Amino acid sequence: MKINLHPLLIRSGAVLLLALPVLSRARVQEKTPEPPKPKVRAITAFIRLDRERYQIEFSEAVQFLKIARTTFESRDQTVETLRIATQPFPEYSKGLSREQALQFFKNLDGLAQQEHLIISIGPAYVSGTDGDAQADLLGEILQNSKALFGTVYVTNDSGVNWPAVQAAARVIKSLGDSTPNSEGNFRFAALASVPPNSPFFPAAYLTGAGHQFSVGLESASTVASAFQNAPEPTTARHRLIDLLFQQASDVESLAFRVDVERGWASLGLDLSPAPSKDDSVGAAIESLSKQPFGSSGTLTAVATITSALKEIGLRRTGYSGLMLPILEDPILAERWNSGTVSLDALMSYSAVCGTGLDTIPLPGDISVDALARIIGDVASLAVKWNKPLSARLLPVAGKHPGDRTAFTDPTLLNTTIQPLTPH
Repeated sequence: MKINLHPLLIRSGAVLLLALPVLSRARVQEKTPEPPKPKVRAITAFIRLDRERYQIEFSEAVQFLKIARTTFESRDQTVETLRIATQPFPEYSKGLSREQALQFFKNLDGLAQQEHLIISIGPAYVSGTDGDAQADLLGEILQNSKALFGTVYVTNDSGVNWPAVQAAARVIKSLGDSTPNSEGNFRFAALASVPPNSPFFPAAYLTGAGHQFSVGLESASTVASAFQNAPEPTTARHRLIDLLFQQASDVESLAFRVDVERGWASLGLDLSPAPSKDDSVGAAIESLSKQPFGSSGTLTAVATITSALKEIGLRRTGYSGLMLPILEDPILAERWNSGTVSLDALMSYSAVCGTGLDTIPLPGDISVDALARIIGDVASLAVKWNKPLSARLLPVAGKHPGDRTAFTDPTLLNTTIQPLTPH
């Protein structure tokens, strides 16, 4: 039977058929792209160092880290750095003269540079009655090394440890005056109530048996993806919980696999969304607040991130909070340059949801007492709110408010020195 179709229908059908490929292409084009995977900023191995066999222990840790990196990279994870952290250094330098201790750490630094990794030798002022001597030795160790990081612990069971606060301030002042471009303080921090086992430096240290590891993420892009076009903070928070849980679960699974296959115990993930020059958490915060970082709405945005991190049901370690490193994030550096964000504003964010003061450039002529006041404020907040905070302060020798820094470390951005008390 012959069916006669109206010419108009034939033409309409032809148009419809011709349009189908176009519509299909449009649907493909409208498909939301997959959010970028967070990078693995650090795989950190924790070892309990024995001075008599440290070279063997170091070699074993390096071998483990290289195998762990291969495992992660075989599943399309980008691993940026390998790191080693030890128990507090006074425990294994005890009994050495100053000269012997400096030589020991010079040798350890040489091993680290040879293997292209970095080592945190842990904090001074954790135990013993010679905290000032420990801190002074740490300052000399850092002055004479390139791959070693260290800290002074400025709180204890009684609250703020004020002699330790002063000691930390002296170390910062000394490193600022004695290291090239004042960059030595990039490898030093004052710690307040910071727990062990964070993969991030300088804070990483060990209190357990060792033969353990943890993983830190560079996930500012995850925050940005979750916050994109979010109508309000509640939606942004739920999106971030869902997306970071999904992405971090893949990393956790690989960590468990390494644990089982290699016999090094996984301590968990530090979920802090660490930024970098190419991955700005400041930009993510501004996408939610719709204002420059430091303006009204910033505190809500950073609180949203911290609240989400606490809800992610994975094995967490370290800070697992919001890091705001001025010299490592291009948007934060830009807002610092313009004066939109200040030291006091960063302190207020720390009180609610941040992890302290991180890579803050300061005038080179700042006094030890002024540094101690800043560190004391951070420590007081940590005690008051029972939360981990740290202070990584970088006074730049010869620089005054209005001057530009001249750091050469490739991970640091150069910014304008701001006055301590805004005019």
